[in-house]
Amino acid sequence: MKKILVPTDFSKEAENAIKVAAQLAEKHSCEIILLHMLDLPLTQLIAGSSPADLPEAVYFMRLAHKQFEDIMSKPYLKNVTVTEMVDFHDINTGILEVSKEHNIDLIVMGSHGATGLKEMFIGSNAEKLVRTSDIPVLVIKNEHNNFNIEDFVFASDFENDNRETFKQATKLADTFNAKIHLLMVNTVSNFTTTASAKVKIQDFITGTTFTNYTTNIYNDQTVEKGILNFSHIINADLIGISTHGRQGIAHFLNGSLSEDLVNHANRPVITFKI
Repeated sequence: MKKILVPTDFSKEAENAIKVAAQLAEKHSCEIILLHMLDLPLTQLIAGSSPADLPEAVYFMRLAHKQFEDIMSKPYLKNVTVTEMVDFHDINTGILEVSKEHNIDLIVMGSHGATGLKEMFIGSNAEKLVRTSDIPVLVIKNEHNNFNIEDFVFASDFENDNRETFKQATKLADTFNAKIHLLMVNTVSNFTTTASAKVKIQDFITGTTFTNYTTNIYNDQTVEKGILNFSHIINADLIGISTHGRQGIAHFLNGSLSEDLVNHANRPVITFKI
């Protein structure tokens, strides 16, 4: 892990993410890129259709750089290499483009979640990002003065398409020296016997060199509730899950477990794109 991207809107939630990124960067000798995206109609400004708006764009850029100055003076960034960026773009698309351009290894993003109508029709930027990012996204809800991962829940159905994301999860666990708790949630609508579930998990991990793990089958009303309840019982430091990146009508009809967890979990959640 060499580069961490932290999108920021200068909110308290964003600062929580920066603090976590700073701890990771200092511990693992990483560079942080702080990105603020100005979602302004720049194309219209360039075309000259509304020249009077140009001073507004300049004003917001100067304001962003001033806010960056305040952040850069924080003591938790004292020993970290940080690059600040301000760009004009749609937030989600801009984050993805910057991630590819700068070979980002991990995106750390703050979120307050979303509920009710906001969740259904608008969603949070973090929720949109976990659906589309090919790079692992670590979503932070709360302040962590000592971000240390010891117990890492990796929830899965343990199908073959999760093997690559499991490799990413074990690599992350190695970085943190963390124990992975492999979790399959049993529900009434998708029931599997304990014996069958154990065989499936064992087949899934056969051949892996990672040994610091436990296997767990947990029964609950829904998969999401099962993940959240199990994580609470073992007091997990991190929840990891794969995401298929559904979009459009498929996303609307099928929903996304990873997005629900990002919105509803109080613990940090990391997503890996299948």
